[in-house]
Amino acid sequence: MRFKRAGILTKLVVLVLLIYMATSLMDLRGKIQTVEEQRDVLKQQVANQQLQNQELEDAIANSDDPDMMEQVAREKGFVKQGEELYVDVAN
Repeated sequence: MRFKRAGILTKLVVLVLLIYMATSLMDLRGKIQTVEEQRDVLKQQVANQQLQNQELEDAIANSDDPDMMEQVAREKGFVKQGEELYVDVAN
């Protein structure tokens, strides 16, 4: 059984198809890398939001705690009766 040799046109078509497939694969690889970077950024945002949610849940659960109430009051700028407040205006 003898095979007929491929003509120049057939070889050219196969070469063009291979080049097209190679460039398509490179383009897809670039898109995959971009999407993976976006996924990593979103994972970090989810982790940060979960941490913030946990802190808020803890604050809600301990809202009646005197230490928590004092901490919130300090953050709001309140002072205890008889305390003197000094504000650093140098900065």
